[in-house]
Amino acid sequence: MKVAELDRELKPTSHIFVRAFDQGLLKLLLVFVVSSIVLIARYDRHEARAEPQTARIVGLGATTCRQFSEEIRSNPSLQRDYLAWAQGYMSGILVSRPPGVDQGLDLNPSAFNTINQLHFLGDYCAENTSTNFADAVEALYKRLRQEGKT
Repeated sequence: MKVAELDRELKPTSHIFVRAFDQGLLKLLLVFVVSSIVLIARYDRHEARAEPQTARIVGLGATTCRQFSEEIRSNPSLQRDYLAWAQGYMSGILVSRPPGVDQGLDLNPSAFNTINQLHFLGDYCAENTSTNFADAVEALYKRLRQEGKT
């Protein structure tokens, strides 16, 4: 048998083999892609159900409202330190907001100055002694958002 005749006899078979191989490879690739999507979707759902991570508050904000009230009663000059921590914490909240949310919010508006903010924090902590001071500051931030809307 000559090479040309052998080549004619093998070509149809080789094309069938290549097509079968391509289809098998395509099916395998499709199974891989679908499996990957399913695994990723299951992983994402598992992550969504996981406990949300809470930030660890440090500094004066980690104290309870009861402790805040006691400390400023016994040493009124500590109010300045607590207010400084509160302003820093609220500034951190403000800069972490998505673009366009709370944009232009004044954390020290003339209608609700630092004296009013200290009174708000004192009142909040008097009513919520078991919460953290950081919770009081977050409530103040929400109040300042309301002040900014009026």
